[in-house]
Amino acid sequence: MNIKQILPVVLISAATTTVAMFGYDAFIRKPGAIQDSISKLPASYAGFFDSKNGAPVAAVDFQPASQAAVPAVVHITTLIGNNQASNNLPKVKKSPFGDVFGDDLFEDFFGGPQMRNMPQRASGSGVVISEDGYIVTNNHVIDEANEINVTLSNKKQYKAKLIGTDPSSDLALIKIEEKALPFLLYGNSDNVKLGQWVLAVGYPLNLETTVTAGIVSAKARSLGLNSKKSASPIESYIQTDAAVNQGNSGGALVNTNGELVGIVSAIASPTGSYAGYSYAIPVNIVKKIINDLLQYGAVQRAYLGISYAPDNIPEEQKTKLGYKNGTGVYVIDVAKDGAMASSGIQSGDYITKINGSKVNTGSEMVEQIAGYKPGDKITVTYLRSGKESTTSVTLKNKSGSYEIVKNTISDKLGATLQNLDKKKSTEYGVKGGIIVSKIGSGLIDDQTRMRDGFVILKANGTEVKSIEELNAVLAKDPKRVTLEGFYPGYDGVYQYPIEITD
Repeated sequence: MNIKQILPVVLISAATTTVAMFGYDAFIRKPGAIQDSISKLPASYAGFFDSKNGAPVAAVDFQPASQAAVPAVVHITTLIGNNQASNNLPKVKKSPFGDVFGDDLFEDFFGGPQMRNMPQRASGSGVVISEDGYIVTNNHVIDEANEINVTLSNKKQYKAKLIGTDPSSDLALIKIEEKALPFLLYGNSDNVKLGQWVLAVGYPLNLETTVTAGIVSAKARSLGLNSKKSASPIESYIQTDAAVNQGNSGGALVNTNGELVGIVSAIASPTGSYAGYSYAIPVNIVKKIINDLLQYGAVQRAYLGISYAPDNIPEEQKTKLGYKNGTGVYVIDVAKDGAMASSGIQSGDYITKINGSKVNTGSEMVEQIAGYKPGDKITVTYLRSGKESTTSVTLKNKSGSYEIVKNTISDKLGATLQNLDKKKSTEYGVKGGIIVSKIGSGLIDDQTRMRDGFVILKANGTEVKSIEELNAVLAKDPKRVTLEGFYPGYDGVYQYPIEITD
């Protein structure tokens, strides 16, 4: 190749290099080039940048929140004496307990009332909410416990006293005798947003205090867990991806300011160990339940008096319910004696707001109503044929009145009781009675094998046709009671002796 052939190649290469260097200097190395391009992004751009100066947002620091939370989260261990008790159930051919011999078959072989199991130990977490020793935890952490022990992060140990429980929300309040304790401040769970950083603090797998981080991945989740213990469950969980395992129950979910925004309660797992999602009770529900237990000794549940379509209703059920796609909570029926009876709301309406707060699901509506007590007046906004209306409603208690519910001896039984209505009384051929609609945590569950649906006809040999009459009998002998009645559709009369304990 001669000089005439080489010269054009050199000139072309030099020109290409010059252009490349100019482009790099003008568009890549130029100060402010990247920032200028970011500043022109639309305001709705979903990037991790500060909208004012275009710089990446500073990393979140979890240290202050962790330092605030760890001293206020305690380790709870319980001693459970799992004693079996016999109720001398008759062996009838037709039994609500399964086979022809009921549950007595195994007692015949293994000694019946003499059979005793070794006490079991359980473990969980709790959150100190006051400097004088009040601690919030889950009901399932201390359920059936004969002894509750609390260990602080500084290793000090205490015996705790049970103040009150609420199986409907899976919450419990206990207390230790101590002063000047570190405690967590309540946050506002209504302000918790999707994607927000949160920390889970507790004692998983019997480890020392453990802090994990995650984001809020969903709100107002319903899992159906509390329906096993209550006929009127409260579920509107905050879902996160903070790692949680057995032992975290009752622990704290805190925001990056170190404020309590939830009580950790459950995990979604096919194996029993953490598989990516954990759930916490919103702190706004916690505040209401705990304040009720302290002020009244019983949780003040308010009811709208409606039945509504469940969240994520299956397609095959929509036609049966007359359900039509729409925004809000679909009303199936309005109880004649419920709070909504005179509100104007009808079957087929969609409830869209409670006191101005939007509700799209039943879980969101339950969370809003959980913050009120019987006698409170609220506004309910609803849609009918596309037209929005608002009505005023005064909430009622489970008995259908506006009164504050007091903690009675019958509450210790740990079951949801309802007066038998006239229609059912006639159907069963009785003058009246009390139906045990749902058995939760309490004396019935601890001492008997009673099942949901049992109808109480007598207490200590005296006929009882209402909850008020049952309370009157219990007041005469507050130490023990024998409940007598039947199971609809089954043969035989059943007796359940119960010792009333504190």
